[in-house]
Amino acid sequence: MSVPCYELNKKNLGWYFWAIQNKICTQEAAWEKFYPIARIGLAIAIYFLQILLPIHCKHRNPHVGEKLKATRPWRQNITVKQAYVAQVKAIQHTELRAFERGYLTHIYVDEGRVIKKGQKMFQIMPMLLRAQYEKAKAEYDATEIEYQNTKNLYDQGVVSATELALVKARLKKAKANADLAQSHLELTTVKAPFTGVMDRFHVRLGSMVEEGALLTTLSDISKLWIYFNVTEKDYLNFMEQKKMGKLLKVKFQMANGKIFPHSGVVDTIEGEFDNETGTIPFRATFPNPDRLLRHGETGNILVEDTLVNALVIPQKATFEVLDKRYVYKVNAQGQLAATEVSISHEVPHLFVVEKGVSEKDTILIEGIGKVHDKETIQVELEPVEAVLKSFELEVH
Repeated sequence: MSVPCYELNKKNLGWYFWAIQNKICTQEAAWEKFYPIARIGLAIAIYFLQILLPIHCKHRNPHVGEKLKATRPWRQNITVKQAYVAQVKAIQHTELRAFERGYLTHIYVDEGRVIKKGQKMFQIMPMLLRAQYEKAKAEYDATEIEYQNTKNLYDQGVVSATELALVKARLKKAKANADLAQSHLELTTVKAPFTGVMDRFHVRLGSMVEEGALLTTLSDISKLWIYFNVTEKDYLNFMEQKKMGKLLKVKFQMANGKIFPHSGVVDTIEGEFDNETGTIPFRATFPNPDRLLRHGETGNILVEDTLVNALVIPQKATFEVLDKRYVYKVNAQGQLAATEVSISHEVPHLFVVEKGVSEKDTILIEGIGKVHDKETIQVELEPVEAVLKSFELEVH
């Protein structure tokens, strides 16, 4: 016999449904128990739907009655700067080494100083070599006297021509030995082969130096060679300019961000590309009259180029998806179309475009992050002058 479910004094809703299914209690009794609860729940659900539905619809259509700014791509002359990592090299950078073995007895110069060509720099103890030179010089003098006496006797017919020739040969040998000894003696004094800036000492006064030991290095920085690597694309562009007879003038940006006051000219391109990096080294020559730059410095080579009648768009009109850059084109009906664009150069506030848009297109420049592809909106077309003026306001 079935009884009303509420009489079983159970308060779990799931249990009531189970009891009805198994005919422990009557369905009518269960409905009488929970009908008021169901009405209250339905009323609450309808209330929240009335609140949330308008909000959801508003989110789906955020630009109803609102006009977003748009413009057209335009053409203008653009000056672009391309930066390349660069290494500074002295036009001459030479290691100075000891020619003879001995003790270092004098140092005539100091580190970091400008050394003139022919100026004394180091002196290696010459005593032994001086004695050898004096011996060779004495032998030469004695042989020269012997030659003069033999020549006089030959003129008088006392000695033969063969004996005179033998003495003359001994004289030449003695002179060669004396010249060799003098050369060794002179090489104990190390002089500057050119005017340049001296690097640090590799030896100290009183040191025993071996033949060929490194004493210091000397750099001629009156002119500088600055090396930088360029891509194959830039290489081809530079070669086109060279064919037209244009010198490729460049500037150097120092490590502190300032521009070196003297311009340079690219005068040498190496013979082959690096297969790993896909680049080829260029060499630019810079004057360095104040000796501001030193051998081994680093910085950036700046190459300026003027793009005539380049097609440009505002940077703020673009957005990125997976390393690709897009703009929203707007058709006559106001429908948006996400379109990929190819960027060739970047300048402040602007992109130079290779393909993807034309001067006839209308592109969105406002609310890029709030709209979606194929959405229909209302736009207000901004003239180019107004767009450029807005950049000035952003800067200030």
